[in-house]
Amino acid sequence: MNIDMIRAAADRLAGHARRTPLLSSPFLDEIAGRRVLVKPECLQHTGSFKFRGGWSAVSALDPETRKVGVIAYSSGNHAQGVAFAAKGHEVPAVIVMPADAPALKIANTRALGAEVVLFDRANESREEIGNRIAEERRLTLIRPYDEPQVIAGQGTCGLEIAADAKTCEIDEAEVLVCCGGGGLTSGIALACEADHPGLTVRTVEPEGFDDVKRSLETGTIQENDRRDGSICDAIITPAPGALTFPIMSRLCGTGLTVSEDECLRAMGHAFQRLKLVAEPGGAAALAAALFHGDDLTTRTVIVTITGGNVDAAMFKSALDTLS
Repeated sequence: MNIDMIRAAADRLAGHARRTPLLSSPFLDEIAGRRVLVKPECLQHTGSFKFRGGWSAVSALDPETRKVGVIAYSSGNHAQGVAFAAKGHEVPAVIVMPADAPALKIANTRALGAEVVLFDRANESREEIGNRIAEERRLTLIRPYDEPQVIAGQGTCGLEIAADAKTCEIDEAEVLVCCGGGGLTSGIALACEADHPGLTVRTVEPEGFDDVKRSLETGTIQENDRRDGSICDAIITPAPGALTFPIMSRLCGTGLTVSEDECLRAMGHAFQRLKLVAEPGGAAALAAALFHGDDLTTRTVIVTITGGNVDAAMFKSALDTLS
């Protein structure tokens, strides 16, 4: 993985990905006690940053390989990103998804033309299922985070953050990233290292699923004891990736954790102050900025809202926190 791959992915994504801005609100600044700039990847195609990695990976395949089809496993956002990219390239897609994934994510993936294979997250291995189907049908497996071209695509978000930070004359800032397996985090970290070394990337995870934070602390890959049981489904993974962890270990600061209640409150504030719809996992970084100021060191923080694919009932719970 290197910056050249990220720049090449940016070229392939040009004209396809949305260039999301950095947004601000004096009300959020007041809550956080510092300047907060929000990168709303919830406005990206398919409602999350995962479109970047999906398009990057599918577009990088040679035409003969690509036309046979692709397969991915995901709780929903990577699923939709790959399905959208496959549809855009007019190739078949199979997506392996947990049966308890939000209904909206499953429905959207099917609506994009993908074949959805459901599995029991607690008792079955998505990796085993994905590898088996890939072999049986000769499909190309596109992993959700431990995949070079996926990391490269996610890194294009970091190129935009670095460029906009320079435009805003920001010399230093912490970049808070909602983190699952580390594809987005490592991609952003590589982009910032190359284009704006004054930006320090920090991971944000839900309490009880802080495998990346513990891995960064110990210097070795740590696993989560559980694979489910959090409303932050988008960023629940077994462990950081073999490709992503060395990058995060070299470039990222100390990890942060937030509670589910804080994620819901952050969702409410994002809607009230920026008119953004975020999902719980996608609001984790904003929750860290708003409610964990004592753990931050810079006067400016840049926050990724990584996804907005949330069911109505969950979003209502978030809005109820404002009352």
